Amino acid sequence: MYIPIGEQRERERRPMGNSSETNLQSLDILPTALVATIMTNLDVPSICSLAATCKAFNLCGSQILSFLPNFHLLDISPTIDLLKPLLPPNPYLRSLRVDCARLDDSAIDHLLRPSLEELCLHNCADFSGKLLSEVGGRCKDLRSLYLSSVADKRGRSIHVSDLEELLGGCAQLETLILMFDVSIFLRHNFAHVWAVASAKLTSLEIGYVSSVMVTELLSPTAGPYHSQNQIRSSVLPKPTVAFDLTNSGLQQINPHGKLKHLSLVRSQEFVVTYFKRVNDLGVLFMADRCSSVESICLGGFCQVTDTGFKTILHSCTSLYRLRVSHGAHLTDLVFHDIDATSLSLTHVSFRWCNLLTNLSVIRLASNMDLSVLDLRDCRSLGDEALRAISSLPKLKTLLIDGADISDLGLSYLKRGVRSSLVSLSVRGCKRLTDKCVSFLFDCSCNLELRELDLSNLPNLSDAGLLLLAKSRVPIVELRMRQCPLIGDITVIALASMQVDEGRWHGSSLRLLDIYNCGGITQLAFRWLKKPYFPVLRWLGVSGSVNRDMVDVLARSRPFLHVAYRGEELGTDQWDYSDDLYMHDYEEVDELEQWLLDGENGIDDEEMEEAENNAELE
Repeated sequence: MYIPIGEQRERERRPMGNSSETNLQSLDILPTALVATIMTNLDVPSICSLAATCKAFNLCGSQILSFLPNFHLLDISPTIDLLKPLLPPNPYLRSLRVDCARLDDSAIDHLLRPSLEELCLHNCADFSGKLLSEVGGRCKDLRSLYLSSVADKRGRSIHVSDLEELLGGCAQLETLILMFDVSIFLRHNFAHVWAVASAKLTSLEIGYVSSVMVTELLSPTAGPYHSQNQIRSSVLPKPTVAFDLTNSGLQQINPHGKLKHLSLVRSQEFVVTYFKRVNDLGVLFMADRCSSVESICLGGFCQVTDTGFKTILHSCTSLYRLRVSHGAHLTDLVFHDIDATSLSLTHVSFRWCNLLTNLSVIRLASNMDLSVLDLRDCRSLGDEALRAISSLPKLKTLLIDGADISDLGLSYLKRGVRSSLVSLSVRGCKRLTDKCVSFLFDCSCNLELRELDLSNLPNLSDAGLLLLAKSRVPIVELRMRQCPLIGDITVIALASMQVDEGRWHGSSLRLLDIYNCGGITQLAFRWLKKPYFPVLRWLGVSGSVNRDMVDVLARSRPFLHVAYRGEELGTDQWDYSDDLYMHDYEEVDELEQWLLDGENGIDDEEMEEAENNAELE
């Protein structure tokens, strides 16, 4: 393109700062169709990030939201005012995932679309049973539905007719996950409702259900659901002895041998109860028809011994995911001849199985395809277990809380598994010191580690965390709760940490848990403000340090979940749902910036005022 000499000289005399404006203006000449094609391959946070850069992308981003096939926004909990412009009329919308913690029934009109095939709504505590009935009335083509915490808030209610309208209206439904207390439905009508369920329904997961309801649900007279291939009940409350699960009842679970996934959990983390009327005999009879089962989760079967668990390993030839908790009689003998089976386990969890020793782990390590290994609260495990685990080339998640391991044992992970490991939890391993951090982050190889739990380590200090910050490993989730020697220096180091050149300080952390750390003072809160930790979404602190400063911090960062009562942060460790595209966060969180329309929130003066008040106290 010809540029006159005078104009060319004028451009040379312009300040360098105008070059970025020129580049942005040049984006206007790009064909809209080209920009739209590129943006449709991104997720919602990435589209919002582009929309915040220039007017051309902002206009294109607004238009794209009208024909985007997937809308996944679980990073934040939007209000109805923020959600409206992001969800315009869209006849092409097929998948919708939203965190509804700040929404209620008034958002139903914006969330439910006739074109939806997948609907995933988290934290629906402020919704009533109307949500269920409206889904049945509006989303006729729905194939997968996930609803959690519906009507958990006081004053909200669900009637059994709401569930009936849901099941009757969604005739194409294949997967249904209701993660809330289903026992609130009228018990005598519960089984009858399932007669109208879709004949295509093959997977059902219920968050809280009584044993009586389970028996009714599995009854052949309950309707077309007798052909299910997955049953999962996350919480089974303890019933009276007369209604408790027995060996006979266990045999009725899979009469046709088509079951693919089975989860029966009675034991809970804080209230431990058991299936006391089920023993090895019941498991033996059930295992005879479980050759097609791919996933088994059993919790609280205190009368089942090695014989029963061993039968599962040898009879369920298609098994690849096994989870057992509170196995009071589970010992190393279960894995004595595991090499003789044809199993190719990828996900294994033995939690609160205190009779397991290093020998069990050594034999389990023969499954070279293991990607998830959960051995939390198996307190007899030691360094030799880690030596065996280090030979697993595909291991991504290792949870070994409360084990009797040392810094030397953790150094064994350097030999192979460290390059594949994404998530590691050593919470409550009392013998670990700052040296364990140096063994993990000595920069001798490329680390994939993104989630690290160092909570409840009495010998972990700021010096260890300084080594982590120096390594520049892009940790996404870091938990250090109840570490008495962790203090302000750790927070300052993490806030100043640069993952790589050209990116903002502390840019990778999305979850930081420093609850009840002994050395945290008001100074740390100054480094938790913007612009530090720009993409932080979860923060655990002690409210007793200074409640005013906690409140100011929460108001200044409205999309930051600040927990100060000691509650656990983030999602469950066994939640393996993932998106097709992972958002790459840059120097600032453009999603938050775009939603807030450039507002900076609470001013620094309010934080300073809270600090001054704390000093006066």
